[in-house]
Amino acid sequence: MTPLQDILFSQGFGTRRVCCGLVQQGRVQVGPDDRPATDPHEPLDTQGLVFRVQGERWVYHERAYVLMHKPAGHECSHKPGMHPSIYTLLPGPLRTRGGGAAAGVQAVGRLDQDTTGLLILSDDGKFIHRLTSPRHHVPKVYEVTVKHPLEAHQVERLLQGVVLDDDPKPVKAAAAQAVGELHLRLTLTEGKYHQVKRMVAAVGNRVEGLHRSAMGDLVLPADLAPGQWRWLSADEVQGLRG
Repeated sequence: MTPLQDILFSQGFGTRRVCCGLVQQGRVQVGPDDRPATDPHEPLDTQGLVFRVQGERWVYHERAYVLMHKPAGHECSHKPGMHPSIYTLLPGPLRTRGGGAAAGVQAVGRLDQDTTGLLILSDDGKFIHRLTSPRHHVPKVYEVTVKHPLEAHQVERLLQGVVLDDDPKPVKAAAAQAVGELHLRLTLTEGKYHQVKRMVAAVGNRVEGLHRSAMGDLVLPADLAPGQWRWLSADEVQGLRG
């Protein structure tokens, strides 16, 4: 059992003092029947807990695992430069849950501002490391639009390995397929800076559009529009853990 005040704090609804005030001001309801909460220290079972804060429904999650369809023109940074942050597309509690210097969910590997597609966010450090570490070889699938018609030798070079300017060791694609004349499907198991763009440039072509369609066994749902997000299911999280 966990005090309601601590539950609200863990979910990102403010400091413990703020969360206490929300309860005392009658702004919190708990349970499926939306029972008004009156005691900030009321112990509650977090398993399957549903509550409302200022009318907004929230389901308790011990850890946050979120899938977003990243739109173009957004940066994967809490302090963006020229473009809006992807974090502005999320509700406030997801951006502040947990408190402290590392509050909120973090992107599991960044996508460039002009890259679209599947983006996972979480506040689980071990989970993030599992998906981003090259040691674990988690495949990421990219749909690449190129400027010039693809040639067979370009695809073959991507599979054999190309040398990037900051690493003498060749970088190989786990899979590469010419889906169309200007459409390359590329699978990578590591994430270097601008890796897809640099690999394509190394074989004499140029990326005109980039979209991540899958990570591990998880495929971006067709019904999740750019800018939208949803919670990952327990099975999806387990699948990503491997």
